Amino acid sequence: MKNHTYQQIPPGSQPSAGHLDYQIASLPYFRGLLRAVEAHFYEGIELPAPTLDLGCGDGHFATDAFDRPLEVGSDPWWGPLTEAAERRAYKGLVQSDGAAQPFPDAYFASAVSNSVLEHIPHLAAVLAETARILKPGAPFVFCVPNERYLTELGIPKILQGLHLSRAGAGYTEWFRQMSRVHHADPPETWERRLNKAGFKLEKWWHYFSPEAMRVLEWGHYFGLPALVSKKLFGRWILVPSRWNLAFTLRFVRPHAQPVPHPQGTFTFFIARRK
Repeated sequence: MKNHTYQQIPPGSQPSAGHLDYQIASLPYFRGLLRAVEAHFYEGIELPAPTLDLGCGDGHFATDAFDRPLEVGSDPWWGPLTEAAERRAYKGLVQSDGAAQPFPDAYFASAVSNSVLEHIPHLAAVLAETARILKPGAPFVFCVPNERYLTELGIPKILQGLHLSRAGAGYTEWFRQMSRVHHADPPETWERRLNKAGFKLEKWWHYFSPEAMRVLEWGHYFGLPALVSKKLFGRWILVPSRWNLAFTLRFVRPHAQPVPHPQGTFTFFIARRK
């Protein structure tokens, strides 16, 4: 396993303005911030067709991150798939559990899964099934939170400073459950899982600084108006104009660093089917 060579973040380093503008104009800022960074990392990664997007959701991310409609988006939930169909993000869509895909062996030449695997309780079965439907040598590209996703939260640090460590631990567990994260693990744990499923881990790097993680954490609360808008009008951002988003973009842009970070709270992986 080879980790990325960490780069010093240059002053003013930013993701593609297109990624950040697109994400912030259509998602709560904390989600858009993270997705803009992740979309940047897919630039330059070769994904031979046919490609599977495992846990594709509503297709919003795919329309930004990839320069072509991917061949198949797979997700267990019908509602998000209907949105993906409206966006025409994929050539085909399948409602399926990741551990029981309706494809023959060695069908796909590549696969991606963006911030999905951490939510899956039966992870070993999903990884094994993904390996089954990939051709030998096919790349599998994914990203997930690592252990610092939970240890770098801001509110527990405040509570610990007030000698309320038990309350801090309770908040951390609540945040984990609220964000439905079953797996927040280091690369070594992921390498063992991948090896067992039939993959070889080629490369990984951490990203999304602890400071950015705390911006994401607080965004769950500051983003409540966006949730109300989604429930009432079907849109996260009711007025996606530049004047309405100018302050938000100015606030999040310094944290949207599309480069590896040695203490990053998420990890990007490139594996290959053995």
